[in-house]
Amino acid sequence: MLTSLKQEKFMLLALIAAIAAYPLEHWMLQSGQVVALVAGLALIGFIVMASMRVAHHAEQLAEKVGDPYGTMILTLAAVLVEVVILAIMMSNEPSPTLVRDTIYSAVMLDINGILGLAALMGGIKHGEQSYNDDSARTYSVMILTAMGVSMVVPEFIPEADWKIYSAFTIGAMVVLYTLFLRMQVGPHSYFFSYSYPEKRRKKMPEEEHAPAVSLAFSIGTLVFGVVVIGALAEVMSKTLDLGLEGTGAPPVVTAIVVAAISAAPEILTALRAALANRMQSVVNIALGASLSTVILTVPVMEAMALYSGQPFQMAMTPVQTVMVFITLIVSAINLNDGETNAIEGMTHFVLFATFIMLSLLGL
Repeated sequence: MLTSLKQEKFMLLALIAAIAAYPLEHWMLQSGQVVALVAGLALIGFIVMASMRVAHHAEQLAEKVGDPYGTMILTLAAVLVEVVILAIMMSNEPSPTLVRDTIYSAVMLDINGILGLAALMGGIKHGEQSYNDDSARTYSVMILTAMGVSMVVPEFIPEADWKIYSAFTIGAMVVLYTLFLRMQVGPHSYFFSYSYPEKRRKKMPEEEHAPAVSLAFSIGTLVFGVVVIGALAEVMSKTLDLGLEGTGAPPVVTAIVVAAISAAPEILTALRAALANRMQSVVNIALGASLSTVILTVPVMEAMALYSGQPFQMAMTPVQTVMVFITLIVSAINLNDGETNAIEGMTHFVLFATFIMLSLLGL
C-alpha cells in the first residue's frame, strides 16, 4: 500500500492542491492580476501532474489488452480530461469560441505536433518506420468528415436553424463513432494494428522491481484522477481568466492550454513509441486522439448548448479552415505508403510551428 502511494505522489500533490485551492480561491481572485496568473499557471502544473498519472494507468490498461484497444483507452482518457476541463470552463464563464478553438488546437497539436515530432525523431534514429496504412486512411477520412460536418458547414447554417443542425450534428457524430468503434474492436480491428518483429528489450531497473498493479486499482485511480482534474480546472479557469485579462493575449491561448493539458501524456507515449520503432502506436495515438476529440467533444458540447439554449461558435475561421485542410492533405500524402521518415515528420512539424505563429498573431 505504501509503495502504491509513493508511486502516486504526483496524484497526491494534485489532490492536496485541489483541497487547498477551494478555500484560497477568493483570496487568489482578490489579490490582483499577477497573483491570479501565477496561481492559474501553478494549477495548470498540478493538472498536468494528475493527467500524467491518468495516462500512466490508461497505458497500463492498454498493455493488458494490446492494440488497437490499448491506444483507444489512452486516447479516450485524454479526451475525457479535455471534455471535463472544457465543460467546467464553459459553465464558469461561457466563451462562444472556446470549444471550436480547443478542438482546432487539439487537431493541430495531435497531427502536426505529436505525429510530426515523433516521425521526425523516429526517422532520424531508424530511417523509414513502418505502420498499417489502412489505419491512417481510415482515421484521415473520418477526421475530414467529422470536422467538415461539425466545424465547416455550420458557417452556412442560418442562425434560426442552429438547434436543428446542432441536433443533427450530435446524431451524425454518434453514428460515426459507433461505426468506428465497431471497426476498431470488431472484425476490422486489423486495420489499426501492425505485426512487428519481436525484439527482446532489456528491462530497466525500475521495471524489474515495479510491483504488479491490479486492473481495479488502475481503473479506480484513472477515474479518481479525472475527478481531481475537474476540481482543479474549476479554480484554474477563474484565476487564468483574471490573470490574462487585459494582457493582450490572443483568445486562442486558453484553448491551446486546454488542448496541451490533455495531449501532454500522449506526447510522451508517442515519442517513446517512435524511438522504439513502433510507428503504428504513434499513428493510432495522434490520429486517434484527433478523431476522438472531434467526434466525442462535439456532441457533448452541442448537447450543453441545446440544454442551455446558448449556441457556440463552431464554424472555423478562414485561417483555421485553411490550416486544417492543408494538414489533412499533407497527412493523406505522407501516410499513404505505410512508412514514415524524418522529412515527412518535418513537414508536419513546420505546420505545427505555423499554427503557433498564427495563434500568437491572433489569427
